[in-house]
Amino acid sequence: MDKFKRRRLIALVTMLAVVFGLGLAAYANRGVFRAALDQLQGNDFPGPGVGEISFKVETGDNGEVIAQRLFEEGIVKNSRTTYQYILDRNPTFYPGVFSLRKEMSSAEAVKVLSNPDAAVLTRVTINEGWRASVIFSTLSKATGLELSEFQSLFKKPELFGLDSKLLNIEGYLFPATYSFAPDLSARDILQVLVDRMQEELKTLGVPSYRVHEVIILASVVEKEVRFADDFYKAARVFQNRLDINMALQSDATVSYGVGGNTFTTSKADRSDKNLYNTYLYPGLPIGPISSPGSRAIDAVMNPAPGKWLYFVSVNLETGETVFTETYEQHLKAVAQWLKWM
Repeated sequence: MDKFKRRRLIALVTMLAVVFGLGLAAYANRGVFRAALDQLQGNDFPGPGVGEISFKVETGDNGEVIAQRLFEEGIVKNSRTTYQYILDRNPTFYPGVFSLRKEMSSAEAVKVLSNPDAAVLTRVTINEGWRASVIFSTLSKATGLELSEFQSLFKKPELFGLDSKLLNIEGYLFPATYSFAPDLSARDILQVLVDRMQEELKTLGVPSYRVHEVIILASVVEKEVRFADDFYKAARVFQNRLDINMALQSDATVSYGVGGNTFTTSKADRSDKNLYNTYLYPGLPIGPISSPGSRAIDAVMNPAPGKWLYFVSVNLETGETVFTETYEQHLKAVAQWLKWM
């Protein structure tokens, strides 16, 4: 082969290599080129977006479904453009709730949704002394799950590893602040609260054979007084009464039994023959009446020393409570309360 033909062949091979390389680069970057073209043609928003909006990715959602919903919620400008971007990049999407913006570019939206660390956790605070019904309502509003999903689990303690002989899970949902992933079910969420209660009981040294009675009495103490020192005194009052088989006479249990939620009760309430009525029946009520916190549980395990048999809140605004040993002393304290009323 002469020099001229050899040079032509080398030039041809070189040119083909360059063209092939450019083709590969173009193919590899087709998503970038298309995204730029879409913005030039007005098929995509240019910026990071404005405002804030929550967007939920369900388990099993594919790129087409996500692109369509992004468009419907005003997050991206064109569902087909976003879907094509997803096809070009082939990202992995994770179930959860994400914080996005209105009018985002496809690239920005997909970047957030394909980052599992960007999923928003739901923070919920459960207060001491709340009933299960209030806890269910709070969890439902915070998570978006149907209230009925929580309510349907109320009388199924065995699902949470609790004794199947329990009436329900009242009292076993520990009050605290929790952070929940958005893909949890109602059962998953309640299990977290139940497990936390079990952990606290162990930490506070409650023996397994005393768990139920401690939770019951702690749930009553939690509803009856407000201040830290009074928790331990109230626990002593109730224990002193139990020791001599004297009725607890807790208005909080009476109120729970008749479906109320007040600090005072009527004569009719106190005559109601439900098994939570500690005026009619001596001993503990049939079950817990609220979710007790660590302080109430500790108070039951370590009540203050004293011979008190009575206590009454003489000022419901300040929470001032008077503890007495005799009925005569108690009547004087009641007179203080009536004067405040």
